[in-house]
Amino acid sequence: MVERIADGKVVAIRYRLSLDDGRVISESGADTLDYLHGSGNIVPGLETQLAGRSVGETVDATVAPEQAYGERDPMRVEEVPRSAFPAGIDLVPGMQLAAQDQHGNVKPLTVRSLTAETVTVDLNHPLAGETLHFSVDVISVRDATAEEIAHGHAHGPGGHQH
Repeated sequence: MVERIADGKVVAIRYRLSLDDGRVISESGADTLDYLHGSGNIVPGLETQLAGRSVGETVDATVAPEQAYGERDPMRVEEVPRSAFPAGIDLVPGMQLAAQDQHGNVKPLTVRSLTAETVTVDLNHPLAGETLHFSVDVISVRDATAEEIAHGHAHGPGGHQH
C-alpha cells in the first residue's frame, strides 16, 4: 500500500525555495525537513499542494503570499527609540533580530533605517509579500506517533528532540 501525505502523517521532504527572480533563498540539500502534516509546520499553501502525494514524487509548487507569510503590512513598520535595544549592539540596516513581545512570544524584525535617536524596524516576516516557488521531493511518509500528534510536530530518530 502506498503511503499518501495526509493529516497525521510525518513527512520527510527535500526542498529548494526560490523567489520570482529565480534567487534560491533556502534549500535542504542532502538533509530532509521532517514535518507533521496538518499541524501548520510549513506554509499552508505548500501543505495543501503536498496533500495526497506519495514517496518518490517531485512537486513544483507556487505559493502566493496569502498562502505563505501574507502581504506586507505597512502598519508593521515602526520607529522605536534606540534605547529599546541592548547597549553596545552595532545596528545596521538589513540586520535581522528577534524581539520578545509582552506575552513572551519571539517576533522577528528587520532594521530598516537608523538615526541617532530612533531605529525603524519592520515586523513583517522577511518573506511577506513574496510568491514562493518550491521544488519538493517526497522522501518518506509515515504515521505520526501519539506523542508527535500531542506535541504538534515531528520528532527525529530516537524520539523527542527539543
